[in-house]
Amino acid sequence: MAEVWREDRELTVREVMDGINARAPQQRAYTTFMTIMRRLATKGLLERRREGKADFYVAVWSEAGYRAARVQADTSAMIEQYGDAALVAFASAVEGVDPARRRLLRKLARDA
Repeated sequence: MAEVWREDRELTVREVMDGINARAPQQRAYTTFMTIMRRLATKGLLERRREGKADFYVAVWSEAGYRAARVQADTSAMIEQYGDAALVAFASAVEGVDPARRRLLRKLARDA
């Protein structure tokens, strides 16, 4: 996903593979990238478009959008599983954050 977000355009499997392998200490096979990208498309993180024999992929979510949705889902799951204990832990963690950042967090929470 990092490579797709970095390029911020429609990419083929080969383009993703070439970009990642250029920076990786160990080269990965085309079929590895193909499998991973198809799975990410199945999970709704990538959108796949077929043109001839080539598949083109683009991110469904921006990186920031994905992170926000993931944090929301994880937070909801923790609250559902642990109830008030999770809320107390979150509140305690926020109290440990520096005051300027706490003000920003309160503003973001109001605007959400």
